[in-house]
Amino acid sequence: MTVEIRATAEGASLAVRAQPGAKKNKITGEHDGALKVAVTAPPEDGRANEALAKFLAKTFGCKSSQVQILQGKTDRRKVFQFAGMNPDDLQAAVATILAETDS
Repeated sequence: MTVEIRATAEGASLAVRAQPGAKKNKITGEHDGALKVAVTAPPEDGRANEALAKFLAKTFGCKSSQVQILQGKTDRRKVFQFAGMNPDDLQAAVATILAETDS
């Protein structure tokens, strides 16, 4: 199964499965069409969402201000928007990262 990435008016969106309270920030694979991302921040007061956005920005080489949550603020499954990012470029980056997590 592939990770859900869609074109948006602002750029591209990415489905994410959050794992808050982890030992370290890392991408752990794919789960039900979403990129599985572990973050150390607890799921309290939006801290995990903030940590996810920062980690995703760093991972995909964009500014923190370009990454924002579109859906799922209180759910494990979330959708993040990457402003100014081409969906094809995001798909290629996700494929590369998933290939690295498998090896």
